[in-house]
Amino acid sequence: MNPLTACVVSVVSLLLTLLALSVSSSELTFELPDNEKLCFHEVIDKDVKCTLEYQVITGGNYDVDVELTSQSGQSIYKEVKKQYDSYTWTTTAKGEYRICFSNEFSTFTHKLVYFDFKVGEEDAIKSVIGERVTALTQMESSADAMHENLKSVIDYQTHHRLREVQGREFAEDLNDRVQYWSLGQSVVILVVSIGQVMVLRSFFTDKRPHASPSFIGT
Repeated sequence: MNPLTACVVSVVSLLLTLLALSVSSSELTFELPDNEKLCFHEVIDKDVKCTLEYQVITGGNYDVDVELTSQSGQSIYKEVKKQYDSYTWTTTAKGEYRICFSNEFSTFTHKLVYFDFKVGEEDAIKSVIGERVTALTQMESSADAMHENLKSVIDYQTHHRLREVQGREFAEDLNDRVQYWSLGQSVVILVVSIGQVMVLRSFFTDKRPHASPSFIGT
């Protein structure tokens, strides 16, 4: 096997190893109606590091109630009327964990909520492939660096998309309010103009009493 082929095989093996790393991630964007509460469940093993990240994209004051409970019903994380946050913890027992988003405090406003739930974390690439090699080649080190950079790029793209959606929704809502305000101002100007014309006409209207006919006796 020539050096070029060996290098390609090594890089392909490294990429397959990166893809095989055990980490589970769930991303979801959903609509939360007013006076409603939605819960999501996940079965997780013991001593697993997990991360919950969420953000309210649109609706009301961009806030929501969030609660994370363990398999025993114990509250691990709880926030009231929170716009966004990130929380990391390690499970103490295997079981079904529950994440609940509540909009019960809102009477008419729907919310659009995004959350990312990561279970587990990636092992260092050196510890994964350390059994077959003693040190990473330059190509393998470059591939590892690219993998880490791509993860950062994905995170940045996700946050930029959320900000873009939030900004667009805010701009559309502001545009609607400006249109309604302009329509109201137009109606007021029209009513005032008609009133002024009527008042001016009343100033030039001849209000002299008509002379009644008189009869002269002969």
